Amino acid sequence: MKSIKFHVAALCACLAAPAMAAAEYPDRPIRLVVPYAVGGTTDIIARVVGNKLGERLGQSVIIENRPGAGGNIGSAYAAKQPADGYTLVMAVESSHAVNPNVYARSSYDPVKDFAPISNLADVPNVLVVNPTLPARNLASFLQLLKANPDKYAFGSSGNGGLSHMNGELFLKTTGTRMLHVPYKGLGPALNDLVAGQVQVVFDNIPSSYPLIQGERLRPLAVAARQRLKVLPDVPTYAEAGLPAMNNPSWFGLAAPAGVPESVLDKLNQAVRAALADPDTVAAIERQGAVPSPMSREEFGALIAKSNQHWQSVVADIKFEKMQ
Repeated sequence: MKSIKFHVAALCACLAAPAMAAAEYPDRPIRLVVPYAVGGTTDIIARVVGNKLGERLGQSVIIENRPGAGGNIGSAYAAKQPADGYTLVMAVESSHAVNPNVYARSSYDPVKDFAPISNLADVPNVLVVNPTLPARNLASFLQLLKANPDKYAFGSSGNGGLSHMNGELFLKTTGTRMLHVPYKGLGPALNDLVAGQVQVVFDNIPSSYPLIQGERLRPLAVAARQRLKVLPDVPTYAEAGLPAMNNPSWFGLAAPAGVPESVLDKLNQAVRAALADPDTVAAIERQGAVPSPMSREEFGALIAKSNQHWQSVVADIKFEKMQ
């Protein structure tokens, strides 16, 4: 009888072990892979949220920047890491919706290779022009472009990047024409925009906002669900008559596919708690971004929908996919 009781107890202990392991997560530091360089929008949001996430989980969240190929290198690396919850990745629109559709071959599948955790923030895009351009609003800017096809140029972070694709979508939507000048990053593009070498950039708020504040750039429209606190006088694209452009970029959190459901749930709950913290909200809003936590299912649906959107855009503009 004692032998039977011993075996039953041992069996119960074995069955309980996985649940206990999940309940103890995390018991060591967590890596958060950022597929972009230090100081960019993705990196800033990762550090703001990562600090609070670490506090909620009781472990350090260590930021690991792996930039290159427009986010492809870091994303592909993260997809191949153990599915144990100790490696997370910033899953953003550029790397997880645009890149897979502008490259002929992708080293990762943005849907199948990752487990969505939550969106973190929506980052509004902004159409900025050199202040010497004779256009004070979007309507007069469109009139200028239609009267002068191919006279003006827009700069981007590089061929196939989100700023490039937003520019192409704008031209397709409005029936206008501009020259495209690709740069190695938005920093050089903005420098040349200020200098007047190009006249337009389709940027995101965090990098353009200081230049807008200094009146070195003029904003004409923002892609946001409502007017921004930091730019209350600038209309959204929807208000200005271009609802097709009114989609802010999303910056979220994911893990390699296969992480246990209980761990993903715990991470989602920690993200929601972090994004409810007033200090975190203020830090994100200072970047011109909007905290936007979601359920795991909602974020997964957003990734899938964005992939369908950019697949359609790439086909519509007849973009030649890159190797």
